[in-house]
Amino acid sequence: MNIDVTPLPGIGVCKDFPLAEARRRIGVIEHRDGSVDLVVSRAGDYDSTTSIPLSDTEIGVLAGLLGAPQVVQKTRATHSAGELSTRQFAIDRGSPFDGRPLRDTEMRTRTKASVVAVVRAGEVTPSPGTDFTFIAGDLVVVIGTDEGLDAAERLLAAG
Repeated sequence: MNIDVTPLPGIGVCKDFPLAEARRRIGVIEHRDGSVDLVVSRAGDYDSTTSIPLSDTEIGVLAGLLGAPQVVQKTRATHSAGELSTRQFAIDRGSPFDGRPLRDTEMRTRTKASVVAVVRAGEVTPSPGTDFTFIAGDLVVVIGTDEGLDAAERLLAAG
């Protein structure tokens, strides 16, 4: 399937594709200021576009929903086995770990929790190595105790 990339002068760029029924298109507008909108329009009629602004966290969650729902659940959902649970956290744009490797988090040392997978653009990286570099929009799947997962959430959000 081809994705059309259309420059929007003074705004940013629209990346979209036709849906199978060919009467509508769906995609995103990436604004020059870094914000992102989800867009749906009628094919050939951009004046009929519906635009939904998304936060960085919403982008990450939506990517997870579309790309790997069997691997991760919505943020704060918990899967438990005895004292251990898993949770998913988004790496937001501007996060202290956006563009930095997993080792910089010192996750296990600082939280006693471990990263078991990262979902990026629908692709799952199981057991990422310490050199794995996070980018905004990544969904990080972490396992640990409730206390460790709470600490991991604080760590990934604030450093």
